[in-house]
Amino acid sequence: MTDRGAVSAVDYSIVIPVYYNEGLLTDTMASLQREVIDCNPGLSCEVIFVDDGSGDGSLAELIQIYEQNPDLVRIFKLSRNFGQVSALLAGFARARGRCVVAMSADGQDPAALVNDMLYAHRQEGYEVVICTREGRDESLYRVLTSKLFYSLIRRLSFPQMPAEGFDFVLLGRRALTVLLRNQEVHPFFQGQILWLGFKARFIQYRRQARKIGTSRWTFGKKFTYLIDGVMSYSYFPLRLMSGTGIAVALLGFVYALVVLLTKIIWGNPVQGWTPLMIVVLIMGGVQMLMLGVIGEYLWRTLDQVRNRDPYIVDKVWGKGDPCEADGNTAEQGA
Repeated sequence: MTDRGAVSAVDYSIVIPVYYNEGLLTDTMASLQREVIDCNPGLSCEVIFVDDGSGDGSLAELIQIYEQNPDLVRIFKLSRNFGQVSALLAGFARARGRCVVAMSADGQDPAALVNDMLYAHRQEGYEVVICTREGRDESLYRVLTSKLFYSLIRRLSFPQMPAEGFDFVLLGRRALTVLLRNQEVHPFFQGQILWLGFKARFIQYRRQARKIGTSRWTFGKKFTYLIDGVMSYSYFPLRLMSGTGIAVALLGFVYALVVLLTKIIWGNPVQGWTPLMIVVLIMGGVQMLMLGVIGEYLWRTLDQVRNRDPYIVDKVWGKGDPCEADGNTAEQGA
């Protein structure tokens, strides 16, 4: 992690994770320059791009952006794909800003909103500023799956979660320090922000359509992220196991009573292979489900105690510490 005493602070940092965003990055940087940086000439800024193991030409495009803006842009290339949240953390840990803005690289977050976020933080005193989506110009499939995802999160983990969720957020230095100090192996970024409990300002906007390419935020990744959000911040899985156990036990008692009454009243106990197999299959399925839930918790606990690095910075482009690559094994970019 960067020694902040070795580098001069700036008024705000903008951290942008990059993963297969070739063709979008130049426009994203241009909109930031035009709509944010030029509109705040009295504030110092840095733009941090974190390449999260992109396999396309994203890094080459970033290097071109850096060469055009060497005093403004910094690039951190991760050794492989660690995930969007890990890429954000890599940028956060090395950001020099008195506040930090997390922004997407695909141009779907309007750059001009950063001005409103800075005003809310600097003038109104909000430690956290969250831009919430009131709608999105995306396919019906993505709209519906997103609504389902966040409705489950609202019900199971965070009732205060905005209905359309958020990714576009500003953190003051106090909030950022606490966030970096309380990291998990399987982080749920929005939950971590809401868990902080700092005074927050919510700004609504409509998420714009992606101009080039398709999002790599697949249904499988959403499902995994949902599990992270529920298991990290909710007792629901454990309570569901307890409730299921009680329900199955009650059904067992009821079934035993039915067998007993049948024997007493009609003299014919329930016989045959079918009812026995039904009970065995139901009980076996419930037990396997419960073992799976317990296994999820055990695996997450094991991952946490291993204390592995959440990301590895391979190369660095930009001004800052002499070498900011993790382990000092990779050379700083030109």
